[in-house]
Amino acid sequence: MPSVVDREDQTYVGYCATVGMDGLREVAHRIATLVAALAERGVEPTGAPFFRYLVIGPGMTSLTVEAGVPVTEPVELGEEYFTAVVPGGKYVKATHHGAPDGLVAATAALLEWGASEGVRWDRRQAADGEHWSGRLEVYRTDPRVEPDATRWETDLYFRLAD
Repeated sequence: MPSVVDREDQTYVGYCATVGMDGLREVAHRIATLVAALAERGVEPTGAPFFRYLVIGPGMTSLTVEAGVPVTEPVELGEEYFTAVVPGGKYVKATHHGAPDGLVAATAALLEWGASEGVRWDRRQAADGEHWSGRLEVYRTDPRVEPDATRWETDLYFRLAD
């Protein structure tokens, strides 16, 4: 059952790309690159890595997403990486238990729940799709520790409109 939670602003290092659904895996692989680059600089992540969905194109034909790793303060990692902040505020949180291929259904269920509850998401519609200020998949399970994807846990956080 989804719940409403408060999230503080969250600084992170990230990588951004606009891809089709088939390109999400490539963006996901940037998480390991980000973690390794932080380790080279002696910086420990301050939370679980995540995907941040910025723009979801019509029919999900294109997605502008970020792979992110939380940090305490900005870190310079090079040209294709950046530091940004996920805005704090009230979010709806739901947890998906299982492999990542179940996240589409989990997201659809959360959006359906929101529609039935009259939830107003912090998003706006534009010609290129839905623009979200805070829509996250937080990957709580480290696959190096738990290789069985059926045991993974992913938190969905969708920011509520003020």
